[in-house]
Amino acid sequence: MKKLKVAFLGTPLFVQPIKKELAKYFTSAESLNEADLAVVAAYGKILTKDELETPKFGCINVHPSLLPKYRGPSPIQQTILNGDKVTGITIIKMDDRVDHGPIIYQEQLELADIDNFATLSKKVFQRSAEILPKIIEDFSTGRIKTIPQNHNQATYCDKLTRESGYFAIDHPPSTDKLEKMIRAYYPWPGVWTKWNGKIVKFLPEDRIQMEGKRPISKKDFLNGYPNFPMNNTHN
Repeated sequence: MKKLKVAFLGTPLFVQPIKKELAKYFTSAESLNEADLAVVAAYGKILTKDELETPKFGCINVHPSLLPKYRGPSPIQQTILNGDKVTGITIIKMDDRVDHGPIIYQEQLELADIDNFATLSKKVFQRSAEILPKIIEDFSTGRIKTIPQNHNQATYCDKLTRESGYFAIDHPPSTDKLEKMIRAYYPWPGVWTKWNGKIVKFLPEDRIQMEGKRPISKKDFLNGYPNFPMNNTHN
């Protein structure tokens, strides 16, 4: 399969294992024009219809959810926020609508109770890197029959902003919701509020950080700031 030219389009560090694994089995293509197939994972740009049809075998997308559940840019965060026990990998043949194309392959993965965005991203895309070479070989040789998604069951997740992790100090989330937010939004955008004009960050492993200070345990923070509004409800 080394003669198959594969272009990889993926931005964050956590998808780079895919790029490394593909390079072992296929010839790396520097552009869509010279590619037989393109693999897209967490890529920050929407490809046009013309771009999607440029490689001989089109473009496939590695999506970190069990499509059609959680279409959109933040499926891993949404999985954690909703308290799901199972997530997965879906590989689709891309069409000109976001996360809409037919399914080439799908696999379930279990979440650990302590998984946050960073650990779950690593887990999902490391596994994707392991399975992709065989899937690409089977897909490009016609041994895989794609399955249309059930679009009536589609759910969606939003693009995150810095404000996604903010909550008003006088309306804090429940302890359970706060714990899910901390795991979902770590390391970005983070969970934070404002108190006495300063930003207070809520971090994994029960740590809190006052602006300008180092992170400390929640217990030490609440002991040090007895007037903190959440002291009575989160101890």
